[in-house]
Amino acid sequence: MLKLLTRIFIKDSENVKDPKVRKAYGMLCGIYGVFLNFLLFIGKYLAGTLSGSMAIVADAFNNLSDAGSSVISFLGFALAGKKPDPGHPFGHGRIEYLTGLMISIIIITVGFELLKSSVLKIINPQPVVSGLLPAVILLVSICVKVYMACYNKKMGNKINSTAMQAAAADSVSDSVATTVVLLSMAVSYFFHINIDAYAGLLVSAFIILGGFGSARDTISPLLGQAPDPELVKGIEALVLSHKELLGVHDLIVHDYGPGRLMASLHAEVNGKGDIFILHDVIDRAENEIYDKYGCLATIHMDPLDMDNTEISKRKKEISQKLREISNDVTIHDFRMVPGNTHTNLIFDAEFPMTVKDSDEELVKKIQNIISENWPECNAVVNIDRDYTT
Repeated sequence: MLKLLTRIFIKDSENVKDPKVRKAYGMLCGIYGVFLNFLLFIGKYLAGTLSGSMAIVADAFNNLSDAGSSVISFLGFALAGKKPDPGHPFGHGRIEYLTGLMISIIIITVGFELLKSSVLKIINPQPVVSGLLPAVILLVSICVKVYMACYNKKMGNKINSTAMQAAAADSVSDSVATTVVLLSMAVSYFFHINIDAYAGLLVSAFIILGGFGSARDTISPLLGQAPDPELVKGIEALVLSHKELLGVHDLIVHDYGPGRLMASLHAEVNGKGDIFILHDVIDRAENEIYDKYGCLATIHMDPLDMDNTEISKRKKEISQKLREISNDVTIHDFRMVPGNTHTNLIFDAEFPMTVKDSDEELVKKIQNIISENWPECNAVVNIDRDYTT
């Protein structure tokens, strides 16, 4: 059904890098989600009323909240697709993360309300009437939710949407929760044991846990999570595919919402190369990064003294010694400035975020290593952090 709707309402549907296509996918899935969840609410509420089951009624209102979440998702895609303006020059893409967070909060709130209702039902138990119609409605509901989980997951991966991935995770927890309710009805019917309220507790626990998981996934990009390792490797490999670019460091990726990535990095070049040729290579690399990853990149050139064998040798020796601090440390912008009494070794040392020492502590350690191994030298060090780890 969704494939048919996609063909009808989304032109050039495979061009998911186009913000308009991406927005159309999100809005279509949002409307489709509202429709399906509202139908499930009506069916489950009818089943819960007929059977007197608190667990089914709780599950019904969970679907009603899902319909509300789909409305928020629809509005989120509509707002996130707005063009940049003077107040928001990087666009409105992070609105999608905010809508994902709002959906998570709604899920958690509904979960706690159902938890409270189930506890009250345990304190004041009421009889449950099992029947064929409620069981069939629940079975159909499970199938629909599995279907919704599949299409939300597929579409979420296709257009890189955290909001749709959150909806997929919610649909999975809903299908599990409804399965628990169906099993409680079976226990009541075959063994005459009323575990409806306890099933309601289990349902609410699934809902709450799913809500917290979705919230975690949407908060991370808002706080500034590390970029996808595959994206980092891809950018570095693309830059180094140009023989004129000899090394890459200080790569930073900024995420302003799906399809709105910006990156800055330093590329090492031969200091004696033709600056016009090197500038052209840099321009081509920046354009290739954008064409392949949709990422607007700015590359800074770092010249290297390729003919000075003493500098190359000393840089290699120091790199090996600094592995006493961390195996993943790298150094760049290395220079040797001789003086009357000592030689200044000036360089940047880049450490991964997993190294917990402060910058001051790292500088002190490096200076001690330099003075112990090369007493005639003085280390002038700047500490960088690897923002891709």
